[in-house]
Amino acid sequence: MSKNLTKRSEDYSKWYNELVVKAELAENSGVRGCMVIKPYGYAIWEKCKQS
Repeated sequence: MSKNLTKRSEDYSKWYNELVVKAELAENSGVRGCMVIKPYGYAIWEKCKQS
């Protein structure tokens, strides 16, 4: 997976978005600039909120 990602040091925003999509934590929505959080992504978000 990491072979196909943009380097974090080159473009952090692009790297982060690619990582989230390839890890299947979220996907792009039909609304420009929005993402739909998938179940594993939502579970991680809930754990972060509990901390």
